[in-house]
Amino acid sequence: MEIPPKSPDGSEKSPQSKELVTSNTGSTLCMSSRSESVWTSASHRSKWDIYHKPVIVVSVGAAVFLFGMVITSLSCFLPQNKNVYKMCGPAFLSLGLMLLVCGLVWIPIIRKKQKQRQKSQFLQSLKSFFFNR
Repeated sequence: MEIPPKSPDGSEKSPQSKELVTSNTGSTLCMSSRSESVWTSASHRSKWDIYHKPVIVVSVGAAVFLFGMVITSLSCFLPQNKNVYKMCGPAFLSLGLMLLVCGLVWIPIIRKKQKQRQKSQFLQSLKSFFFNR
């Protein structure tokens, strides 16, 4: 019979078995899973917590759109580098408009999901009230 080699710190367990014993990958995975998503506790969250991503996208989109307007207008007023302004301006305009529209569409989608979740939670509580007696 072979004797397993001792680990460097002198304990009798092998490094692999120590890693398996102390590993908490499963619990970490469960905590970050979709089942415990932000939607489960939507009633306890503030408006900023719910809408911060679309608000940021709308803000960045508006800023990029305004930057595109400035660059496009520079092509009319400054004769040097006119071609660069004419190329970059519309690109920033379209990118900013795309972000702006995506953020503005995202807000009603979040509202609709929240209403569906509230209805679903209400129906679940009604079902549990009547069928768990």
